[in-house]
Amino acid sequence: MNDTSAIDYARYDHIRPIRWTGEALELLDQRKLPFIVEHVLCHDSDAVAEAIHALTVRGAPAIGIAAAWGVVLAAREVQADDGAAALQALAPALDRLNASRPTAVNLAWALARMRRAIAAAGSDWKLVAALEAQAIADEDLAANRHMGALGAALIAPGSGVLTHCNTGSLATAGFGTALGVIRAGVAQERIAKVFAGETRPWLQGARLTVWELQQDGIDAALIADSAASHLMKTGAVQWVIVGADRICANGDTANKIGTYQLAIAARHHGVKFMVVAPSSTVDMGTAHGDEIEIEQRDPGELFGVGGVRTVAEGIAAWNPVFDVTPGELIDAIVTERGVILKPDLATMTAAFTN
Repeated sequence: MNDTSAIDYARYDHIRPIRWTGEALELLDQRKLPFIVEHVLCHDSDAVAEAIHALTVRGAPAIGIAAAWGVVLAAREVQADDGAAALQALAPALDRLNASRPTAVNLAWALARMRRAIAAAGSDWKLVAALEAQAIADEDLAANRHMGALGAALIAPGSGVLTHCNTGSLATAGFGTALGVIRAGVAQERIAKVFAGETRPWLQGARLTVWELQQDGIDAALIADSAASHLMKTGAVQWVIVGADRICANGDTANKIGTYQLAIAARHHGVKFMVVAPSSTVDMGTAHGDEIEIEQRDPGELFGVGGVRTVAEGIAAWNPVFDVTPGELIDAIVTERGVILKPDLATMTAAFTN
């Protein structure tokens, strides 16, 4: 079983973090999961920008989708005869949305796509904007399902896999990127065991990934981030499967902090390393990982867990949100366009410059 027909989407694809009501953008508040399932309604673009910055909505594809709907909300406050005139009035809102998270390339990609669609529109530019935002969401879901099948096909039956952060339905329009591969692999009986790292300091693995898998009836074992190398040494893991927030022209990949050390450990232990992300995450304009802006968040996020302080007062902290894994440590990059094995400048250029 190695095709999409083997996947029961009614079972594996029912969580939706982003919903357009026709009047507002409804976001599943991921800061409160798994114990509180609560939605936040955004009635204007500034509320969307704040939700992106505050991690109410997170995951590179989901951020892009939310920003696209933020443009639709901003359009309600603008009166213009055509798209070109509308873009001038929309510029401040677009800038605020773009500044809400600097590392995820999907955000800038989605906003650029919305700009192009509006610029080419006539008096119906508001309708065009809404249709474009919906298309971005629909295409992401279709891409995730296709990537799930492509990535799962690389995995030998009976394998164990380790994932990091959350790359599932919560981080996308649905099904997920790396978690989509895992869902497809489980459905096709290729994956026998799933491990998830807790992902400090926001615990996306502990709070979100294992909860998502639980909803689908997939057993997953949670591990401390610091247990990953020891787990690999036992032979229980054959693939590390992660998402991405930006993939450079040479294959260097920015992802949640802690990914780089997993790649190093995987290479040492002979474990394969897979990055799964839509082609919108690929940034051929960024030559290598050193050019990526790494977002720094409030050091206070390290001072406690679940709102309970565990660190003495007066302690300094360093809190980068992402790190960069060199392309040479990646065995496969999976996008909806296909699989790039052993990514480098040549293979990335062949796949993404057309």
